[in-house]
Amino acid sequence: MIIKDRLVELTRDLIRINSENPTGNEAMIADFVGRRLRDAGLKVKTHEFKDKRVNVVSRLNGRLKKTVLISPHLDTVPAGSNWKYGAFKAQIFNGKIYGRGASDCKCNLAIAIEALVSLKEDNIKPGCDVLLAATADEEAGSKYGLIPLLKRKIINPDYAVILDSEELNIITTQKGLMHFKVSVPGKSAHGAYPGRGINAIELSSAIILDLKRYKFKYTKNPLLKGPTINIGTICGGEKVNMVADFCSFSVDLRYLPGMKKRPIINAVSKIVKNHSRGARIEFSDMQEPYSISKSHPLVKNFVGALKKEKIASKIKGSEGATVITFFQDRNIPAISFGCSSSGCAHSTNEYVKIDNLLKGARVLERFLKNFGGA
Repeated sequence: MIIKDRLVELTRDLIRINSENPTGNEAMIADFVGRRLRDAGLKVKTHEFKDKRVNVVSRLNGRLKKTVLISPHLDTVPAGSNWKYGAFKAQIFNGKIYGRGASDCKCNLAIAIEALVSLKEDNIKPGCDVLLAATADEEAGSKYGLIPLLKRKIINPDYAVILDSEELNIITTQKGLMHFKVSVPGKSAHGAYPGRGINAIELSSAIILDLKRYKFKYTKNPLLKGPTINIGTICGGEKVNMVADFCSFSVDLRYLPGMKKRPIINAVSKIVKNHSRGARIEFSDMQEPYSISKSHPLVKNFVGALKKEKIASKIKGSEGATVITFFQDRNIPAISFGCSSSGCAHSTNEYVKIDNLLKGARVLERFLKNFGGA
């Protein structure tokens, strides 16, 4: 049975443990999670791919020999300042628990622990084997967390539920991601005689305008907005009275399922080269878009669990990139679910609603009890 008071206190205890990334140190929270699971009689293993970057893995055997992964993350973004209730005090006000990570993602870590502990205490065998992986480094790319766990087949599930969503939503589709840097050369000259030089800042400005004007070819997706381009950083020039002989800027580009990355890369390259033949484009991060059918058994069973708890099913898309894309190359069906509060992630005075916390734990437990795979 899900116990409300225990779940609330567990969430508060997790918030009180600082696991900011950067600097990146999940050792203390991983130790807490491991002890809580062991105290309930569950077997626990830890995996460390860099000093103090600890991942916690636990398994509960089910009735059928399929494995469903549930995976929240341990780390948070930095707390920052100007907190009304204190970043690590886990204060309760008006039915909300406040603190860094309350929504992203310690509430979801708490419901994963509570659901597993509840099943173990009640001697209930879930439909599938349940594999819990509470991971490090999600906020900085998962290179010390989910990626090596999958690559080394420490976890190799048949299905995955990533616990990192808002308002009890089921995420079934998300945009692809490209991050790239454009470096544009110029020719320096005195600022009083700009015609004698080549201004790299002005060339970059023209490239940026053309990138923003570019009309993508795509099929509309009912769960997502259209493709986007955001210029995240820009740097160039030496002095105000010099023609800038260098400029670089970084771009965040998001695209829809059904769009192919090669035509996008070709279009970006053409725009850049139209203005500067010597410009360089360096790609630093790429994630493919992801989509799973709402008729897939994983989705249908989760919708069923929501309905049994008298919660309207909410199938949505994610404009941002989540770790569900890491399962795509391995042909592992994946969705995201969670009880985070909308718009709270990474914000000052982050909170989670206690009502959502309780509902999320009950839905997750019900799903795990019944899901037996496809």
